[in-house]
Amino acid sequence: MGAGGRMSVPPSQRKQESGSMKRAPISKPPFTLSEIKKAIPPHCFQRSLIRSFSYLVYDFILVSIFYYVATAYFRNLPQPLSFVAWPIYWALQGSVLTGVWVIAHECGHHAFSDYQWIDDTVGLILHSSLLVPYFSWKYSHRRHHSNTGSLERDEVFVPKKRSSIRWWAKYLNNPPGRFVTITIQLTLGWPLYLAFNVAGRPYEGFACHYNPYGPIYNDRERLQIYISDVGVLAVTYGLYRLVLAKGLAWVICVYGVPLLIVNAFLVMITYLQHTHPALPHYDSSEWDWLRGALATVDRDYGILNKVFHNITDTHIAHHLFSTMPHYHAMEATKAIKPILGEYYSFDGTPVYKAIFREAKECIYVEPDEGEQSSKGVFWFRNKI
Repeated sequence: MGAGGRMSVPPSQRKQESGSMKRAPISKPPFTLSEIKKAIPPHCFQRSLIRSFSYLVYDFILVSIFYYVATAYFRNLPQPLSFVAWPIYWALQGSVLTGVWVIAHECGHHAFSDYQWIDDTVGLILHSSLLVPYFSWKYSHRRHHSNTGSLERDEVFVPKKRSSIRWWAKYLNNPPGRFVTITIQLTLGWPLYLAFNVAGRPYEGFACHYNPYGPIYNDRERLQIYISDVGVLAVTYGLYRLVLAKGLAWVICVYGVPLLIVNAFLVMITYLQHTHPALPHYDSSEWDWLRGALATVDRDYGILNKVFHNITDTHIAHHLFSTMPHYHAMEATKAIKPILGEYYSFDGTPVYKAIFREAKECIYVEPDEGEQSSKGVFWFRNKI
């Protein structure tokens, strides 16, 4: 991993994670956000409505092609071939629809165009079509960006302290247990987060992305939460009518399984961006916005980097400048690397290995021991 090992604790107390990867530095960065921004070519911050739509149209063309091939030709295939064809369709369609999800995510950041109403309209349509409450997630995700790395205020994948680990964790701290945990996380994690705030920030009261009067939202946001709910309900009703017309099996094969793959990719991408043994988390005594934004990691998904519009390998730049469109993020990342230096974190471990490694090593967080350790800085541990 590209993160360096400079820390505010003595070398004898530096506990490096497995392999040659080093912990990210936790000292105050020797640069400011404005200095990082100056290193980026100005055109990288310019949003083009035409160019943004071109990526969306390209994704829709691929989605349409996959849909047409599946619905027009798969029924004519002999049974052994159909057992192969449908999984290929699911993988391809789920991957491209994840790219559509990413564009909707950009709309929520006002990175799609210079017009907020266009961004919100496009985002609402796209996210609703994938059963995501657009405004609801837009606002909670915005707070995630405002509080990344904070143990008290971050919104998603907030690590538990050792004292909060449940009794059953020790029974899952083994290969079969981790496999079960990851499977549940990838299949049910996203709907459980939206409905019950699972793995999210603790709130007083019932936190739910569909509840306009829940503790996640303020009075100015409640009307838009209703709009989000209407969007999801409209698509749900459309799917119901489609089931009546085409049958449940047809809807599951054409839409349902690709949606499950989108949800799995979404959870995996987010989890791996913010979960790594070399990344710190901070309590209120140590946290500041810049160090929190830098406490993320870029990953390599191979060809899927392009399919996912580079949300995977330019995540640090995205956290620093979230209104920057994705088609400039690679250039911006290359520009800021010399400025960030050891504060830039990259892990090229294949993601199928990384997710099992992080599930093994990142169970809870606690500060390093020793009088000179910073008590407000927390690191992942796995000894239960």
